[in-house]
Amino acid sequence: MDNPNFKSGFVAIVGRPNVGKSTFLNRVIGQKIAIMSDKAQTTRNKIQGVYTTDDSQIVFLDTPGVQKPKSKLGSFMEESAMSALKDIDAVLFMVSAVEKRGAGDNFIINRLKTVQKPIYLVINKIDQVHPNDLLPIMDTYKKALDWAGVFPISALQGNNVDELLADLTNHLPNGPQYYPEDQVTDHPERFIVAELIREKIFRLTRQEIPYSVAIDIEKIRKNENGKVQIQASIILDHDSQKGIVIGKKGAMLKKIGTLARRDIEDLLGSKVFLELWVRVQPGWRDKNSILKELGYKKNDY
Repeated sequence: MDNPNFKSGFVAIVGRPNVGKSTFLNRVIGQKIAIMSDKAQTTRNKIQGVYTTDDSQIVFLDTPGVQKPKSKLGSFMEESAMSALKDIDAVLFMVSAVEKRGAGDNFIINRLKTVQKPIYLVINKIDQVHPNDLLPIMDTYKKALDWAGVFPISALQGNNVDELLADLTNHLPNGPQYYPEDQVTDHPERFIVAELIREKIFRLTRQEIPYSVAIDIEKIRKNENGKVQIQASIILDHDSQKGIVIGKKGAMLKKIGTLARRDIEDLLGSKVFLELWVRVQPGWRDKNSILKELGYKKNDY
């Protein structure tokens, strides 16, 4: 590293479900690496996004939204969120400008009181409220912690995001460049591919399919023509969900595949042949063997 003043560090993004953590991460990184949906609780693993400039590198951990666990999968997600607070250099605590401070926010704030690193309050979705409403929202949280900074932002539109990044960088220690400048995540491609498929299911089935869906990437390989062949299974909790995901004469499954393929091609920079199957595994969210098979393992990080 030629620059002795190079800044680098690991920053956790925490907050209740659906406050816009993944939207923020995708905005900062400049491409989609985190699943985005208007449904809460879509991020299941900590997603490392790498933001690099000429004089700094920030490695972001986008954690699952914190809420009371209702299954073994839920317990994994909460543990994943809180383990992100170990060995980090700063925390972004994100709240929504359109939701009142609640028990979930207070739970996270109490956990953050043990963190001896700079903690930022990030009030997202300011594009959805009147500017006059911002001050009362900020007052609600102002005395909760000794904030390193308070930033109202719109992750969707980009308002104040650059200012937040600049201030955050100033709080980071001098350090090495952990990843090459063109690397935006440390997740394997199959993880991102699975997330892109899962996102399309959320978007297209809306309220009909709850969070009892997972994606198992069974094969990714490039054929002799340079086209990437991907085989994946959509795993559901109930037989009744199968018809919804497949749709009339396979129409829904085809639409899921078409939209997912476009994003995957953007990600991989190659033409993609995507095959999707649907299989039912009743109660998979409470079966350790299946959770492990799908990558939801404890102590992975």
